Amino acid sequence: MKKWLAVLFMVLFSGYVSGAKKYKLVEITTNMGVMKVKLYEGTPRHSENFLQLVKECHYDSLLFHRVIKDFMIQGGASDSKNALKGKMVGVTDPGYTIDAEIRPEYRHVKGALAAARQGDEVNPEKKSSGEQFYIVQGKTYTDKQLDLLEQQQLIRAKNKLGRKLYETVKDEHLAYLRKGQRLQADSLVKQIDAEIEKYFSGENPYRFTQESRELYKSIGGTPFLDGDYTVFGEVVEGLDVLDRIAGLPTDSHDRPMQNVVILSTKLKRK
Repeated sequence: MKKWLAVLFMVLFSGYVSGAKKYKLVEITTNMGVMKVKLYEGTPRHSENFLQLVKECHYDSLLFHRVIKDFMIQGGASDSKNALKGKMVGVTDPGYTIDAEIRPEYRHVKGALAAARQGDEVNPEKKSSGEQFYIVQGKTYTDKQLDLLEQQQLIRAKNKLGRKLYETVKDEHLAYLRKGQRLQADSLVKQIDAEIEKYFSGENPYRFTQESRELYKSIGGTPFLDGDYTVFGEVVEGLDVLDRIAGLPTDSHDRPMQNVVILSTKLKRK
């Protein structure tokens, strides 16, 4: 039984890796080991930016400053260099962002390399940080859990659209309420509800494909991030290093108690 599961895992994982277009490899050497990542051709703005920073040795001596077990490890912030122990870092801005390159075939499976970004409330276009990145550890999911995620994502999308539509009638709605015209106010809300249901009348757009389900059930990851952040590469060697880093004790800011230093990043041809 265990042998069969191991074979299934290797088939699924090799399919995932081979399905991603080859770009170039970057070796990330840390004080806890080496990870080798492959960059994707399908995300040229992110891949080229990452490569440029590697060539400039930008990441050398920076930290993986934010670590959350069963979620991800995040690094690349300029203010993490020589940061005093316990200091909150990761708040610097390199002065530019990168337009989102979110592609459905690049999923948040374990080992995915993705760009960090500010939240939707200040960054509705989902533009990426010019320097910070994260590597997914995640966890495995059951079909039931994936079903629930699909529904949660749909509800969030409906609520977001509802807030956007409400802004267009907000003044009118409040005016009705001030006048005590409850029926007219409720009518506006019902119109918005009808528009939302019409917009999402087809199949749930957040439904996972069967391939995605198998990956998240066998390899694991963070499927709830799909469609929201740009994945631009994947770890092809060193997942054990990812797990060691993700398992470190952290402080209240999710910074590891033991510094995880990026000693060097180098471009590899193969």
